[in-house]
Amino acid sequence: MKFSLMLCVLVALLVFADARPEDKYTTKYDKVDLDAILQNERLLRSYIDCLLDKKKCSKDGEELKKILPEALKSKCAKCNENQKKGAKKVIRYLLKEKRAWWDELEAVYDPEGIYRKTYEKELKEEGIQI
Repeated sequence: MKFSLMLCVLVALLVFADARPEDKYTTKYDKVDLDAILQNERLLRSYIDCLLDKKKCSKDGEELKKILPEALKSKCAKCNENQKKGAKKVIRYLLKEKRAWWDELEAVYDPEGIYRKTYEKELKEEGIQI
């Protein structure tokens, strides 16, 4: 899995947030229009602020925040292919368009750079520069 996970789980998982006790995350949010979220700065920022404990979370944002650490550690092992694809889209967008927001998330969820090191090579092969 790619480092896409960091953001996969970030905004993409905002879309795929509802974790089940089984071996996969729910597909409940797989049809959400990620492009619409990414193009709506206010909505996207609300998810970022939720993950950073700056504002109250929506129900799906709360679920995302709950599963993000586990998803990062497991290389998104419970994600399906659609969720992984969505994660890459979100990562690309944040790195290119909202780098400061990415940096804020990274400071909280990867302060020691462990996940960056883990996923950097794979992301680079996908054309994503961290």
